[in-house]
Amino acid sequence: QVQLVESGGGLVQAGGSLRLSCAASGSIFSIAVMGWYRQAPGKQRDLVATITSGGITNYADSVKGRFDISRDNAKNTVYLQMNSLKPEDTAVYYCNARTFYVPTMRIRDDYWGQGTQVTVSS
Repeated sequence: QVQLVESGGGLVQAGGSLRLSCAASGSIFSIAVMGWYRQAPGKQRDLVATITSGGITNYADSVKGRFDISRDNAKNTVYLQMNSLKPEDTAVYYCNARTFYVPTMRIRDDYWGQGTQVTVSS
């Protein structure tokens, strides 16, 4: 079983920065694709950024150039550095750990954290 615990959310003014952390327990961290997703009230949960075990990153267009995802495999932790925050970035941010069957890429493991609130005031 894998547990993901997010931290670092809070209230910030537009233009400010926050850094989210997600600490993972369990043995899959080193092979998992780690990701951050967000869900605003009344909206679906959307991808923010992902990072593979080898460090390949992917970002939603809305955060490119402002957010940076990174991981420390020695600490089983993934980070999301959020800069130039906008009110539309307000959401609950969720950490995700996912592994896949090879070569089909069907999802094998899929774990979620409890979420951390990020609120950006204008």
